[in-house]
Parts: sequence; structure tokens; C-alpha cells
Amino acid sequence: MTSSDKSTPAPTPTPYAERTYRSSAGIAGGVLLLVLAGWLGGDAVIYGDGHTPWIALAGLLLGVPLVVAFTLRPLVSADEARIRVRNPLRTITAPWAAVTDIRAGYSTELFAGDRKYQLWAIPVSLRARKRAARSTARSGGPSRAEAVNPQVDPVRAWSDQAVDELRGLRERNAASEAAQGGITVRWAYEVIAPAAAGAVVLAVLLAVGG
Repeated sequence: MTSSDKSTPAPTPTPYAERTYRSSAGIAGGVLLLVLAGWLGGDAVIYGDGHTPWIALAGLLLGVPLVVAFTLRPLVSADEARIRVRNPLRTITAPWAAVTDIRAGYSTELFAGDRKYQLWAIPVSLRARKRAARSTARSGGPSRAEAVNPQVDPVRAWSDQAVDELRGLRERNAASEAAQGGITVRWAYEVIAPAAAGAVVLAVLLAVGG
């Protein structure tokens, strides 16, 4: 009787899925604003007289990047190593070891490297908090299943749930080797440059036209 030299390979660990957070209301509002700007601006460019088409183009060059920056651009992504906060005008990347806290008061804030950064992608809705509190109160507080299984949470506002998830990631991974390093901040020149150019051109046109 011979023994086999083949061994069962160890299962490959499942890679951690990066979590992303965005404001659906902000995206919807941004799309509506862009449609409105395109409609009004396009009408002024096509049918306007004198300096009007150029003023409309300059206004679009100024306004469109800002609308995109404050509505479509904000994003928070996190994995086992770091959190990346893409705000309207800059992107902050912080390894979990450098993050001291994440809070949701009247706004959602990241504390890292003795600095405070706002998380634009996770806005705090006081109305959603009140609605969640009323729902929990009507159900008589945590259910029996929640008392037995602490992983089941009562109804909470989306922003508070997101903060809890990010805090959990920080607590689990801050001591890992991959979560070490410094904080990097990159300015969104792809937003700042066209908006600044649009502002300068608009100011010149208004001054000439006046």
C-alpha cells in the first residue's frame, strides 16, 4: 500500500472588497443642475446677442466644474489598509494607523494627523436620524434577536451606519503592517484650473461689457 504525496492546497483567502460611500441625493441634484445649466447655457450660446454667448460659455466653464466637484465628485473609499476621502477640491488618503477617530455630529469628520477633514460624501441628515429614532421607538427598542445577536443593529441613519463601518475597519486594521504610513493630500487641479479660468474670463467679459 502506497501513500500519496499529493496534499490538498490551502484555500486562497478571499480578497477584501473595497467599500465605497457616496450621497445618492447629491448625485441626483448634481445631474439636475448640469442638465439645467446645459439647457440655459446652450440656449444663451445659440440665441444670445453680443457678448452673451461668450458670457454664457465663461459661466459654464466656471459653473460646471464646481457643480461636478460638490455633487458628483465626493467619494469615500476604504479597505484594509487605508481610507481615501475625495472631497470637492482635494483628495485625502490616510492609512488606518494615522486615523484617530471618525465622527458624525452635524457633519461627518475624519481626524488624522492632528487635522480634521470633512467627509463630503457622507452627509449627516438630522431628518433621517429622527426618522430612525421614531422607527426604533415604535418597535420598542432592540428586538429579542438583537439582544441575542449583537451583529443585528436597530434601524439607524445611513451616515451613522457608514461611520460605524469605517470605525470598525480602523479598529481591526490599524495595527497591521499595510496600514502604516503618512497622510497624503492632493488638490483637485482638474477642478480648480477650469473654474479659475472661467472666473477670470467671466470677470473680463463683464468688465468689457459694462
